[in-house]
Amino acid sequence: MDFIPNTDHDREEMLRAIGVATVDELLAVVPEGVRRPALELPKPLTEMELMAEMRAMAEQNADLQHYHCFLGAGAYQHYVPSPISQLLLRSEFYTAYTPYQPEVSQGTLQAAFEFQSMICGLTGMDVTNTSMYDGATAMAEAALMAIATTKRNRVVLSGSVHPEYRSVVCTYLRSRGFGVVESAVRREGDRIVEDGLESLLDRQTACCVVQQPDFFGRVTDLRALADRIHHLGGMFVVSSDPLSLGVLKSPGEWGADIAVGEGQSLGNPIAYGGPALGILACKERFVRSMPGRLVGAAADDQGRRGFVLTLQAREQHIRREKATSNICTSESLVALAAAIYLGLMGPGGLRQVAQLCYDKAHYAARQLSGLPGYRRLDTGSFFNEFVVECPRPPAEINRKLLDRKIVGGYDLGQSHPDLEGCMLLCSTEVNGKQDIDSLVTALGEAATSEGGAI
Repeated sequence: MDFIPNTDHDREEMLRAIGVATVDELLAVVPEGVRRPALELPKPLTEMELMAEMRAMAEQNADLQHYHCFLGAGAYQHYVPSPISQLLLRSEFYTAYTPYQPEVSQGTLQAAFEFQSMICGLTGMDVTNTSMYDGATAMAEAALMAIATTKRNRVVLSGSVHPEYRSVVCTYLRSRGFGVVESAVRREGDRIVEDGLESLLDRQTACCVVQQPDFFGRVTDLRALADRIHHLGGMFVVSSDPLSLGVLKSPGEWGADIAVGEGQSLGNPIAYGGPALGILACKERFVRSMPGRLVGAAADDQGRRGFVLTLQAREQHIRREKATSNICTSESLVALAAAIYLGLMGPGGLRQVAQLCYDKAHYAARQLSGLPGYRRLDTGSFFNEFVVECPRPPAEINRKLLDRKIVGGYDLGQSHPDLEGCMLLCSTEVNGKQDIDSLVTALGEAATSEGGAI
């Protein structure tokens, strides 16, 4: 930093407050040999030389422009149409971080309103907020919302929900004294079995939380589960990859009261894991328990249409003693990218992309089924991910795939000990037939290779 605005008097006050006289005395606990190390900096470079050096360093990254990716497990590589980045860079959107004064942020509010409208159509819900931090926090907030609505303090969580999402939900709820129970997922032969989810439900259950497609990519019938939780007076929360809804039933069609999900797949790159986009939508009767910002359409005294933040007994800025959550912001720019993506694609385009994801994942699964040493588990319906048992440890196979510039699947032993030796593979519309065939070839060679490059 070129300038630190601390005067000598400021420094003296700070040193006196912590009980030392000088900076040297403050640093006395640091061994003298490392207290002021000599900096062996390279010679200065011109801007042109520096840019060349930075480009050479960047080329060492295993980025997805140079590698084929078959890793999903919650973050997915999809094609991002070029108009999205160009529109996001417009200063009207790029600098309008948070519209606390609706009357001066009409463009931002309208974009958020359009996002809400499209997410409602996609999820089959009545109302959506302007986004949450990510899919995991959206799920946790949905559980808190159900607790507040039902006045119950127990949440049942499916064991086939993403493990990191489950961890976030448990952190949110248990720290506030609410109960969380999870169903067990285990392997039984060639099947992945979830034990006794319905048996965990009772009249103290605020909600049952499931994922569709689940963490393993499976698509299951949720009607009986929805009927059971509703019969007991609880709420049904369904988490979905929104892009899958181009071909699959919406949470609303499954009887969900609250729909959540991670919206990264809608026009946003993986980008080293963030930023993400939490989707939270619900039936209209639960809207006053919903966290986050809501944008509504209204008319002024001259009948002109306008957009306003509505039902604002939430967050930290208005009637904060009535707040439904401590979520204080939204992922506005990421939500805008999702809105532009959905607007560009339209229902037909979204359906086509989802169908491509489905078809290419099924092609990959068929090709792998004939590969010696590999066996697919759970041969039922799935979307763009599936589980494969490997002949060698997945971590070892993935290292060998990297030698072929292929990012392999998720090692399920990390999160599910009963699935040690299994890999979760993903394919989306960006993976061509040649890419998938190369993966199958590399996996075959990895199964027999004893070391070194494939």
